[in-house]
Amino acid sequence: MANNLFNFGMIGLGVMGRNLLLNMADHGFAVVGFDKDAQKTATLESSATPGTQVKGVNTLAEMIQQLEKPRKLMMLVPAGKPVDDVIHDLLPLLEKGDIVIDGGNSHYTDTLRRVNSLQEKGFHFMGVGISGGEQGARTGPSIMPGGDPAAYPHVQPLLEAVAAKVNGSPCVAHLGKGAAGHYVKMVHNGIEYAIMQLISETYDLLHRGLGLENDELHKIYKNWNEGELQSFLVEITKDIFLKKDDKTDNRLVDMILDKAGSKGTGKWTSQDAMDIGVPIPVIDMAVSMRELSSYKEERAQAAVLYKTSTVDIPIPMEVFIQQVQDALYFATILSYAQGLSMLHTASTELDMQIPLPEVVRVWRGGCIIRSSLLEVFYAAFQKNPQLSNLLLDGEIAQLLQAKKQNIRNVIIHAIHMGYPVAGLMAALSYFDAYRSERLPTNLIQAQRDYFGAHTYQRTDGPGTFHTQW
Repeated sequence: MANNLFNFGMIGLGVMGRNLLLNMADHGFAVVGFDKDAQKTATLESSATPGTQVKGVNTLAEMIQQLEKPRKLMMLVPAGKPVDDVIHDLLPLLEKGDIVIDGGNSHYTDTLRRVNSLQEKGFHFMGVGISGGEQGARTGPSIMPGGDPAAYPHVQPLLEAVAAKVNGSPCVAHLGKGAAGHYVKMVHNGIEYAIMQLISETYDLLHRGLGLENDELHKIYKNWNEGELQSFLVEITKDIFLKKDDKTDNRLVDMILDKAGSKGTGKWTSQDAMDIGVPIPVIDMAVSMRELSSYKEERAQAAVLYKTSTVDIPIPMEVFIQQVQDALYFATILSYAQGLSMLHTASTELDMQIPLPEVVRVWRGGCIIRSSLLEVFYAAFQKNPQLSNLLLDGEIAQLLQAKKQNIRNVIIHAIHMGYPVAGLMAALSYFDAYRSERLPTNLIQAQRDYFGAHTYQRTDGPGTFHTQW
């Protein structure tokens, strides 16, 4: 270590910050971590692999003094005001040309503000999305950096070293201008919401609808994960069914209240999609269903009022399991398609220059939404880097055509038996609308012109028209 200086600094030594820093140290980088909590800095040092260069400090000044120039440091602190507070405390200690990275889940508008503000002061600022949870941070996450292109070469070797690898390729790339890194991570999380909602709906149909118990469910999801549905989320789902509760003799999943939490990134995705005019109904519905789950007391009252009870789905078990598998596969593709369509539009509308082939490549390993499907999507974007929607790729169209009847069958059975499958229905409705050359929106335009003189266009020629109805 030249001049006894460290290569990289971390601000915030929670589980994610500590594990990511230890990952860097394991790859030969000398690292220093700051936290006000002396216990956390002590845990950092005691957790380090023998022979690696890891140090914990309890003042920002001490950390800054020990970093090589240009200084490279990352914040992993809660989004919002805590990030601005750290930046405020950092700036007097830094020198022009130093590089500050926000590795948390900040909203991209905050990141863009910080990029511009620090650039004016002579500092580099990058928003970097990191996915993979605490285990991924320790062994290889998916990393989504964006922002100052002049700063990226300084951190690129380090990020490539610690990122997950797929076929030897590190799951990290510079993903665009301004706040592109955090924007891509926001959409990643929106897709994550969607797929989790879809998996939960298939669980409900198999558990309540077919009466399958946890051991049987484990075998089904294990089988799915060994085939075309192979993914991190299906993999952990199979494991969840086997986990025993340490307070009862039951399986833990049966003891968890059906009331979901969220940290806002799914909502941000839905809100921004509406702002830029991109339909992402599966993600929207996933957000809404989490919100609906929080109305637990009202749902319990309604269940009594409407005499809701579990109803068996009258379909041969093996037939229905295959239909549900196909439905999940179909709807999962639609979830990715909607999220990537949003990135395609945002790249232009928000001037982020997001390279979609690189986004898909980076998502193939380390992240929560990693899936064998991403190899299919990567091939599609390799053929056409400007692909506006995955549904326009011929090979993906064939995959959807092969599954579309079974998702219809599943939704029909669910509707007849009263099981909520909002995510599956949103996926199918989007598919049917997207592939329809003609929609009934002409009537909506007539209505708008009737009551508000909003005008309309005609099928037989250019121009804008208004009628006195």
